[in-house]
Amino acid sequence: MTPSDFIIREIKPDDNLEVAKLIRNVLTEFGVPKTGTAYEDKATDEMYETYQNLTGHYYVIEHNNAVVGGAGYSKLEGTDKNICELQKMYFLPITRGKGLGSALINHCLENARKQGFEQCYLETMPYMEAARALYKKNGFINIDKPIGNTGHYSCNVWMIKALV
Repeated sequence: MTPSDFIIREIKPDDNLEVAKLIRNVLTEFGVPKTGTAYEDKATDEMYETYQNLTGHYYVIEHNNAVVGGAGYSKLEGTDKNICELQKMYFLPITRGKGLGSALINHCLENARKQGFEQCYLETMPYMEAARALYKKNGFINIDKPIGNTGHYSCNVWMIKALV
C-alpha cells in the first residue's frame, strides 16, 4: 500500500460511528486512561456535528471505503488568543509509517492558517512516542504547561507551533 491508496476528506455524518470506534480503539491500544481524555468526550460520538462550526474542521483518512484515521482543529477553548488546537488525531495501524500523519497535520494546519489562526496547540501523552516524534517533525515544540481549557487533564505533554 502507498499513500495514494488513502484519501483525506472532510468528515461526513455517516462517519460518526466509525470515527468514535477508531478513537477509542487507538486509545485502548496505547493504554490511555478513559477519564480526562478524548475517550469520554461527548464530541467523540458526535464528530461531524462537533465540527460544523466556523472555527474548525475534522478530516478523515479513508481506505477501501473505511475510515482508518482522522484529525481536526478548532479554536482553543479558554483563551482569547488566536490559537487553534489540533484535536483527536488517531490512526489505525494500517495507516502508520506511510507519511499520512504529516500529510494530515499539514492539511489541518494549512486550513487553520487560512482561517487566520496564529498558533496551533496540542496535548498528548508522554508514552505516545511515535505521535510526539511526528509532532516534533512537523514543527511543534514542547511547552511547560497547558494553555486553554481542553478538559483533558490526563494529557500531560503540551506542544505548540506558530502558523504565521
